[in-house]
Amino acid sequence: MAGLRWGAGGRAPSGAPYGMLPGRLRGGAVEWLLERVPTPRRTPFTIGYLAVVGATSTFAGIADPELVRRLQEASSSDGHNLLEHPLRALLLSGFWVAGGSWLPYLWGFALTLAPLERRVGPARTAAVLAAGHVAATLLSQGVVITAVETGRLAPAAMDQLDIGVSYGVLACLGAAAGALPPRARAVALAGVGLMLVQQIATQKDLVTAVGHPAALLTGMALGRRLDRIERRPPGPRSRPARLRAVGSAASPSASSVLSSVVSPVVSLAAAAVRAGRRPSTAR
Repeated sequence: MAGLRWGAGGRAPSGAPYGMLPGRLRGGAVEWLLERVPTPRRTPFTIGYLAVVGATSTFAGIADPELVRRLQEASSSDGHNLLEHPLRALLLSGFWVAGGSWLPYLWGFALTLAPLERRVGPARTAAVLAAGHVAATLLSQGVVITAVETGRLAPAAMDQLDIGVSYGVLACLGAAAGALPPRARAVALAGVGLMLVQQIATQKDLVTAVGHPAALLTGMALGRRLDRIERRPPGPRSRPARLRAVGSAASPSASSVLSSVVSPVVSLAAAAVRAGRRPSTAR
């Protein structure tokens, strides 16, 4: 590794990073890669959230299918659940994954949550993920409820299973892209945009067609806010005081967003009628 002196006999000095690796692998690209591998110490939120998602996915694969269906329906953030149990629906819907395997999300977390957490810390990463999940869920389900109320969708659409971590992951991706150089950021966001367009065109699902772009845009907006906070010169206050100020400044905007979306959702869905069993689809 560049900048380190070797002891007698060619041994790595005590405390040298990755000292057990062969000499030809130390430094350069390998060191850069190893420093970005998520670990419980560097990225505790990413590792913890991935562990929870892995546990629920494993449970869904080995437990009784009927029990899994009931639990997922209770956790779903569909229109009816949002009206009857909003906090439970918004919280628990983000702890399941669409499909039977959580391994693809390992790469998604490593490329979105982990870089963002290394940059802004676990608390702000959790805030970005939660904001993207909540905002995209409320907006997409608000569109569904409006379509049901105006007769464009059947009332059964309000019972469509809505679970998954994709909203939070896309929000973290949008926020993490803000740290990239301008060209790399444009290429990354263009690639994600093309992926979303292809998904909307092939799946033709109203919830994800609204929710996925909304989550990405929410993350991009929050990423710009985080950039301004990081560039702000430190004042005379202590670090905890500054963090409290940031939290208090963010709270009114979050509450105003929630109230502006929830109020019309409640008023529009009050007349909707629960119909039939929920379709077995998920995002």
